[in-house]
Amino acid sequence: MAVTHSFVIGREQCFQQIERLTKSHSLHSSESLCRLLRYLAEHSLDHPGVALKEYQIATEVLGRPPGFDPQSDSTVRVQAGRLRVKLAEYYNHDGANDPILVEIPKGSYVLSFHLRGKPEAAVAQPAPRLEVAEKKPESRPFNRRWAIAIGTLSILLIVSLAINGWLMSRDHGQAVAAQPIPTAYRVFWDRFLTGPQEPLVVFSNGSFVGRPETGMRYFNASSDAGAFVLDHYTGVGEVLAIHQLDRVFSMLSRPLNVKRGALFTLDDAKNNDLIFVGSPSENLTLLDIPGTREFVFKRLDSGPRKGDLAVINVHPQKGEPADFLATPAHQPTVQDYAVVALLPGLDPSRSILILAGNSTFGTQAAVVYVCREDSIKELLRRLKVSKPADLKSFEALLHVKIAHGVPVVEDLVSLRNRNN
Repeated sequence: MAVTHSFVIGREQCFQQIERLTKSHSLHSSESLCRLLRYLAEHSLDHPGVALKEYQIATEVLGRPPGFDPQSDSTVRVQAGRLRVKLAEYYNHDGANDPILVEIPKGSYVLSFHLRGKPEAAVAQPAPRLEVAEKKPESRPFNRRWAIAIGTLSILLIVSLAINGWLMSRDHGQAVAAQPIPTAYRVFWDRFLTGPQEPLVVFSNGSFVGRPETGMRYFNASSDAGAFVLDHYTGVGEVLAIHQLDRVFSMLSRPLNVKRGALFTLDDAKNNDLIFVGSPSENLTLLDIPGTREFVFKRLDSGPRKGDLAVINVHPQKGEPADFLATPAHQPTVQDYAVVALLPGLDPSRSILILAGNSTFGTQAAVVYVCREDSIKELLRRLKVSKPADLKSFEALLHVKIAHGVPVVEDLVSLRNRNN
C-alpha cells in the first residue's frame, strides 16, 4: 500500500514569489533574465510536465529570428545558466528565509517550486505538480507484457523525437544559411558580442521642471532650486534609435540591456560594454567617464549663438571650422551634427560607444549610421579596417540633413583615430 504525504503550493503564491524575485537586488537590473523567469513560470504553471524547447524560448522570449539554430547558438543555455546563478545568489542572501524555493533543474527549462521548512506552512489547494512529497512505492507484481509494451513505445518515441529534431535543425540551418549576416556588422560590432555581460544601452533623459499638460522646460540649477524635477522623458530620436539597435542585435543573436541615464551607475561602467545614446547635455552620466577628446559637446558662451549646444572641433584640420552647430532652436530643424565615437572603457577589456547629436534627430542619425550596412562599410573603409582585431578607438563627425523631423542623409565629414 502506497503512503503519500503531499503538500501543494497555490498558483498565486508561486507568482508572488516570481514577482519577489524579479524585484530583488539579484535580478531587477537584468530585464532579459526577469522576462525569461516570468515566461518559464507561466509555462510551468499553465502546462505542468510539458517540456520547453530552446527554439521556443529563443524566438518567444529572447527576440531571436525564426532562423534561430540552437545547435550553433548557445544563447538560451547561457541565459538559463545565468538565471540559475542569480536564483542561487538570491536564496543565499535576500531570500534566505523565503518559504518558496524556485529552481531550474539542470537539463530542463521547466521551473520547480518547493516549500522550505515545515509542510504545514503550505497552502493546501489544487495546483499543478507543485509538491513536496514523500512517497513509498507499492509492492505489487508488475505485468511483464506491459513492460515490453512500454519499452517498445519508448523506443519509438525516442526515434520519432530524434528524427523531428534533426529535421528542425536542418530547416533552421538552411534558414540561417539563406540569410547570412553581413561581414561589416560582424567586424564593427564584434567587441559588443563577445563580452561576458550583455551590452548596456544608456539613453539620455534630461531633467525638466513644470507639468506635461501646461508646459515643461529644462531644469536650471541656478533658478530652479527646490523645484520638483521630472527625469523620465526622452526625445523621439532616442526612442527610435533604441529600436534600431535592438533590431541589429537581434540579427546578431545578442540580447541588450537598456537603462535610462538617470539610473546609470559607475558599477555599470566597470562591468559592461556601454552604448550611450544622446549627448552629454542630457546624458549627464557621460560627464563622469572618459569621453571624446576631438569632437566635444559644449554650449557656446559668446557670439550670436550664445547658449546653443555645439560640437567643438578641438583640433581642426585644414578647411574645418572650429565648431559645428545645428539649426537654431527657434527654426524648424533641417540640419544637425552628430558624433560616433568608439572608446576604451574604465576596464580596458570593456568598450564604450557614444552615439550623440546636438538634437534628438542628430542622435537618431548617429545610431542609424552604425546600424546600416552601407554606412558601416564606409566607416570601416575610411578607418582601413577589415577584421575585428583591427578596429581601434576613433571619433567620427557626421553632418545630418533632416526633413519633417526625420534624418534623411548622414555624411561622414571628419574622422580621427585615437591612440587611447
